Amino acid sequence: MSELVARLRALHEDGHAQELDNLLSDERHGGTFRPAAVLAAITERERPGFLMIHRPSNMRSHPGQVAFPGGKIDPGESPVEAALREAWEELGIHERDVTVIGTSDVYRTGTGYAVTPVIAVVPPDLELNPSPTEVAQWFEAPVDFVFNRQNQVEQSAFWQGAERRYIEIMWQQHRIWGVTAAIIHNLSRRIAW
Repeated sequence: MSELVARLRALHEDGHAQELDNLLSDERHGGTFRPAAVLAAITERERPGFLMIHRPSNMRSHPGQVAFPGGKIDPGESPVEAALREAWEELGIHERDVTVIGTSDVYRTGTGYAVTPVIAVVPPDLELNPSPTEVAQWFEAPVDFVFNRQNQVEQSAFWQGAERRYIEIMWQQHRIWGVTAAIIHNLSRRIAW
């Protein structure tokens, strides 16, 4: 077991051993939530980073946005199985190259999804094969940078008749916001990096 895997397992266990108040979630959706999962894959390097994608600008939902690889959970799948399947479909990441650490707090979206983050470790220079229909580009954002509260800037915008508040993280030219930034914020409260 690598030093990073051991460290993350200990941090995950410690951070999830307690109840936390005020974790972010978007409760605007009033109906049933559809289960989804994302793979919060951390690269095993001197400065570990989250693997993230830009969605193509022609996608029906969340075009151009930064996201973790992920999507809907199919019937009979666990969140871990769904996150691994989506990482394979979107980035060509083989399950054999992923060391799963564990799941974290479900984030409910305003569009009706209940998203389970699956924290994992992947090799540092994994060969990725992005699917052009699902990924415009991919990048790594250092964990220490995105977990730093000073880099998690609270913003607001007027949308659909109301003021909406959200977290925004700028890493180089990448704007991480919305659901993805909220999940990162919640993870940073669970994992004392």
